[in-house]
Amino acid sequence: MTVREIYLASDHAGFAMKMALAEELRDWGHSVHDLGPQNAERVDYPDYARQLADAMKPVDDALGVLVCGSGIGIAMMANRYSWIRAAVCHDVTGAQLARQHNDANVIAFGERLTGIAPAINALKAFIDTEFEGGRHAARVEKLATP
Repeated sequence: MTVREIYLASDHAGFAMKMALAEELRDWGHSVHDLGPQNAERVDYPDYARQLADAMKPVDDALGVLVCGSGIGIAMMANRYSWIRAAVCHDVTGAQLARQHNDANVIAFGERLTGIAPAINALKAFIDTEFEGGRHAARVEKLATP
């Protein structure tokens, strides 16, 4: 297993899942950077998606994990940054395909939509899966251009 730099952030609706995923990542031996929040008090997901994007920008091969109530809003904000390719995933298959075909570097979960155990399994698959390149590379390149 390759040890990765992994950045996590959430809003209040994703706080419990973020904490559970951070614990798993540490147990797996990864370098975990929890960007907040540090409690379940109400916060705005765009602020934390921005922090994750800013933190990941200078780090080659970094991966990110975002969690909000649905995963959708926080992923939408993160995808405003050209170096971020965030995919909302609910299961192992989605996580694998996000990496293999889309070179996703951020996985987003919805705590209200996905249980902790399926999220842990999806996160493991996301980290362990590599981008296939090939026919997918030109498509991914188009994602970085407006």
